[in-house]
Amino acid sequence: MKNTGKLLTILAGVFGIGMSVNVAQAETLRLGDFQSTSHVVSLEGTTRWMFAVEQATNGAIKFEHFPAQQAAKSAAQLDAVNNGILDAALLGTLYHSEVLPLNSVIGLPGFYGTAVQGTEALQSMLTEGPLRDELLDAGVMPIFGFVLPPYQVLAKKHLGGVSDWKALDIRTSGSTQAMTARALGSVGISIPGPEVYTAVERGRLDGVLFPLASVPGYNLQEVVSHISTNGSFGGYSFVMVVGRDKFESLPADVQKIMLEKGREVATHVARVQDDSVGSLAAEWKAQGIEVYQFSDAELTELGDAMQPVTADWMERIGGEKAQLVLNSYRALTSKK
Repeated sequence: MKNTGKLLTILAGVFGIGMSVNVAQAETLRLGDFQSTSHVVSLEGTTRWMFAVEQATNGAIKFEHFPAQQAAKSAAQLDAVNNGILDAALLGTLYHSEVLPLNSVIGLPGFYGTAVQGTEALQSMLTEGPLRDELLDAGVMPIFGFVLPPYQVLAKKHLGGVSDWKALDIRTSGSTQAMTARALGSVGISIPGPEVYTAVERGRLDGVLFPLASVPGYNLQEVVSHISTNGSFGGYSFVMVVGRDKFESLPADVQKIMLEKGREVATHVARVQDDSVGSLAAEWKAQGIEVYQFSDAELTELGDAMQPVTADWMERIGGEKAQLVLNSYRALTSKK
């Protein structure tokens, strides 16, 4: 939490104070997430949003930040909000697929091509429709959402066509990505991001499906030797939420600020991630890592193998709402 204070100080001057807020006294909200304060999602997302809200409310709203699973494990952030342990949390929605099954659509492979494109689609779907309703029904108000760049594969050997993936233990995020691994003949193993480094280092995993912009936050480049750059193995969404009752108790102008600053930060963190990928690839190459692109033939083969994942998702989730979500997601990401 000390690090958060330093980060907020560094960001001073970035955001102007845009409106007055009618709050009798300052209120401190307890906000949890499972990312470290050095991760791009924390630096350019969570911390940036907290600072923006504090500045725009003239300090009427403050935050006590609990990063790196300090208040609750990654899969328990939603429960922590509903149980009153936290007032707000940055949810990794795929960790809550049992409660938020519709939100797991972001994990399907082959849809968005950049974090900006995926974030624009998610933000639209959180404004109205089944994804928003699902979060409201779970007791939380969605403030903003963003995605990580499309997942790539990091491994200890070069993985190309489907035959290279047979019987490998691959780290996945949630049930949707586990289906992707199975479609390629691998075994999907769900392990939280902070635990992946050790799992690869000790040989528990043969490979990892991971967004490249997040690799430095976990130093995974230290334990793999091959990294793809043009695959599309699904995505991952984060949604900043505030307990529904807590949000509704806040003044209307505070609510408006939270949402407006959330929209700004969502676009910002997505763009920062996209911009970082090229420089990271060059850095890894210089370190002796094979940073490679799948051939057109390999992409076609992988894409064909992963096609059933979407159908399996629809069958597993089922219902009119799931079809509506899938149709919206397909249209918003221009996936024909």
